[in-house]
Amino acid sequence: MRGRHDDAWNDREMSRPRPLPLDPIQEAHRQWVGHGWGEVADGMAAVTSLVRAQQIVMARVDEVLKPTGLTFSRYELLMLLSFSKQGGLPMAKASARLQVHPTSVTNTVDRLEAAHLVERVPHPSDRRATLIEITDAGRELVAHATEELNAKVFALPGIAHDRLNTLLQILAEFRHAAGDFDAGDAPARWSTAETD
Repeated sequence: MRGRHDDAWNDREMSRPRPLPLDPIQEAHRQWVGHGWGEVADGMAAVTSLVRAQQIVMARVDEVLKPTGLTFSRYELLMLLSFSKQGGLPMAKASARLQVHPTSVTNTVDRLEAAHLVERVPHPSDRRATLIEITDAGRELVAHATEELNAKVFALPGIAHDRLNTLLQILAEFRHAAGDFDAGDAPARWSTAETD
């Protein structure tokens, strides 16, 4: 059934793959049950659905970012730096905030620095640390990329707007249980107790 999100996707000139005649995850679920693994079939379908959803979302993000020359990891680092008060962060702090290994941040910084979008500078008070600072060219590029992502991906996430809060609650619960974050006593934005 076509909805307004289908039209919006096409209106934004995003490429859309031709749908399969059956849901392969539903078929895998049927096979799991048929092979005697019914007690874990729902879990398999949930995990496989998350992986497939991530592939779909990243394909859309990559399509929008491709003309900018940015990957999503480079975009995320530029946005993190642009949000910082001084336009720069220590490498270790950037790694922690992005939840990636320091080596990944180093590789990302290498690429961004080669493109003159960031620069490494000595930390003013810690000689052992290096700051990553966004350049004016980096700010300009990430602002343009954000406008494109906002219009073509974030405004049209692929799920009805009135259902986003439910999705965010479920994903926050999943991420919290996996140890992705622990906000302590701070109120959670997408708490399962929250209602619209």
